[in-house]
Amino acid sequence: MSSTAPKTTPSGHIPGTRRPRPPATTTPPPQSNARAHARRVLRAARRAARHAAPALGAYLAVRLTGLLVLVIWAPRRHQDLWVNLAAQWDSDWYLAIADHGYDDELGTAHNTNNLAFFPLYPVLVKAVAVLTPGSRASTGLGLAVVASLLAAWGIFAVGDHLHGRRAGVLLTTLWAAFPVGAVQWMGYTESLFTACAAWSLYAVLTGRWLCAAAFATLAGLTRPTGVAVAAAVTMTALLHLVRHRALVPRVLAAALLAPLGWCAYLGWVGLRLGRWDGYFAVQRLWYNELDGGLRTLHQIRWLLWRDPTPQLFLVMVTLTLIASVVLFGLSAWDRQPAALLVFTGVMLAIVLGSGGVYFSRARFLLPAFPLLLPLALHLSRASRRHRALVLTAAVLGSTYCGAYMLLIWSAAP
Repeated sequence: MSSTAPKTTPSGHIPGTRRPRPPATTTPPPQSNARAHARRVLRAARRAARHAAPALGAYLAVRLTGLLVLVIWAPRRHQDLWVNLAAQWDSDWYLAIADHGYDDELGTAHNTNNLAFFPLYPVLVKAVAVLTPGSRASTGLGLAVVASLLAAWGIFAVGDHLHGRRAGVLLTTLWAAFPVGAVQWMGYTESLFTACAAWSLYAVLTGRWLCAAAFATLAGLTRPTGVAVAAAVTMTALLHLVRHRALVPRVLAAALLAPLGWCAYLGWVGLRLGRWDGYFAVQRLWYNELDGGLRTLHQIRWLLWRDPTPQLFLVMVTLTLIASVVLFGLSAWDRQPAALLVFTGVMLAIVLGSGGVYFSRARFLLPAFPLLLPLALHLSRASRRHRALVLTAAVLGSTYCGAYMLLIWSAAP
C-alpha cells in the first residue's frame, strides 16, 4: 500500500475535506397530509356511494311513486298536501319548539306539554332555517327527506355487510315500502332517528365503537326510543368485553357513552321542571305509560274479534304489530347479531308495552328495519318472478296505505 494514500477516520471520512451532507429528508407539510387524507376519504365515500346506488335508486323510486299518488289524490280530496306533509300533527309541535322553545312548567292539561318531544330535530330545523330560504316548515321537510336518504344508505350498509349487496338493496326497498312509509317524507323525526340507528348499528357490526356511541347519542336526542339504540350499543360492547376477557378502552367508552343523549335530555327535563321524574310526569299527561301491553292486547282483540266495522287504518296498524312480532321471532331464529336483536327487541317492548295512543304504533316501529331482514333474505334467494311480485305488492300496498293515512284517516299517522 502506498504511504501517500489519504488517511481516513473509522467512519470513512478523509480529514481535511468537507464532510458530505446527509440527504435532505422530504417531510410533507401538515397541510399536504390533511389534503391527502381528505382526498382518500372523498374517494372512499364515492366508492361507497356507487356501491349503494342501486339501493338508493330503489328507495327513491318507491317514495316518488307514493308522492305521485298523493299529488294526484290530494286535490280530489280537497286536501292541502303541503300542510299534511310539513306542518300538521307532530310537525306542528316540532316547528313550535323551533320557534318558541320548550315549556318551563309541567301544568295539568293533557296532551299539551311539548317537553314530550326530543330536541335534536327542532334544533336542526332552527339552525338550518337560518341558512336556507323558505319557511321553517320547508326546512323541516327538507331535513326529513335528506335524513331518509341517509337512513336508506345506512340500512343498505347493514344488509350488505351481513348478507351481500342484493340483500342490502332488498332490505332498503322493503323499508321504503313499509305500510306507513309515507312518514319518511314528512316533517317527523322517524327518518332522522332511523339514520342515526342504522349507522350506529353498522358501526357496531364493523367494530367502530366510538362512532357507534356517537350515533347512539344522537338517536337518544331524537326520540324516546333512542334508548333502544343505546341498549344495543352498550349490551354489545359489554358482551365484547366479556367474550374477549380484555379491557379495551374504546369499547368500554362506547358502552358508557351510548346512553348519554337519552339520559341527558331526561335529566334536563327533570332540572327544568324541578323534579327527578319530570319527563315521566310529562308522559303521564300524554297518557303514555308502560302497562305491560295490556292496552295493546285489548285493542288487538277488539279490532279483530269484536268491532263489527273496524277502521281500515287501525286494522293495518294491528296487522303491522302482529307481523313485527312474527318477524322478530324469525330474526332470533336466524341468529341475527346481538346488536340488531337487542335494538328491535327493546323497540318492540316499548311500542307494544305502552299504554298510549294505539294508532301511531306502526309509525313507532318504522325505524326497526332489522325486522325486515328475514324477508329480504327470503327474497334474495327467491326466483326473479316471485321477487318482482312480492315487491310490486309491497310498493302498491304502501302507496295506498300512505295515501289513506294522510288523506282519509282523520287523526295523526
